Amino acid sequence: MLNRIKTIILLGGLAGLMLLIGSYFGKTGLFIGLIFAIATNFFSYFYSDKLVLSMYRARKVKESDFPRLWRIVKEVSRMAKIKMPKVYVIPSHTPNAFATGRNEKNAAVACTVGILEILNDEELKGVIAHEISHIKNRDILIQTIACTIGAVISYLAMMARWAAIFGGYRDERRGGGIELLALAIIAPIVALIIQLAISRSREYLADESAAKLLHNPKGLASALRKLEIGIRHTPMRFGNSATSSLFIVNPFRGEALITLFSTHPPIKKRIERLLSLKL
Repeated sequence: MLNRIKTIILLGGLAGLMLLIGSYFGKTGLFIGLIFAIATNFFSYFYSDKLVLSMYRARKVKESDFPRLWRIVKEVSRMAKIKMPKVYVIPSHTPNAFATGRNEKNAAVACTVGILEILNDEELKGVIAHEISHIKNRDILIQTIACTIGAVISYLAMMARWAAIFGGYRDERRGGGIELLALAIIAPIVALIIQLAISRSREYLADESAAKLLHNPKGLASALRKLEIGIRHTPMRFGNSATSSLFIVNPFRGEALITLFSTHPPIKKRIERLLSLKL
């Protein structure tokens, strides 16, 4: 129920932001903003998972394609007592993984080629258990929508900046251009705050759920160490940074320079919490 309320709030916030930006272009802009908001909300709810998978060039695979990955996903799903999610592989040597989908019935787990290369079975099982925990805890819809909203807000902010620069505002005497430029600066910050509000606590919870599911925190703890080092050396070269909160570890850089504004908890703290669990 709580996740449904959060989803409604997210979609409502997205619609409000689009209407606000549209209103700077008069009645026509407001109408276009309304149509765009309705269309985007519909798309975010029903197709945001497909958008994210497409954004990262993820390919749905069969058991014969990646038998090791398929076996581990199947085993962990059985342990979690959920339907096995669809399995996708991302053609990137950046070691990472994420889960997406509206609900347990149409969930998907996506792993990069890189994570399959550097993790042993125990570590990979820990990562998959983390992603399966997101599915079981019903995090995946709200996380995916939040990432979609972040990407849309980034695009709207870019449009607002160009509109302010080229005079596309409704009333110069009211300082509309300055307000629009301010909105273009503030919008990405709003997107970051949305992701911060959603991501951190859910990552800790998924870590803990994974450790309890496997009765072993060491595999995931070891995997997080390797992922941190691997991403520092091989960050993601494509995709959208607004979707970084979807991954088990930020794929675009290593430890954040400013921990306060990181979409993920510090790896060191996650490992300490995992190893301190009493199972």
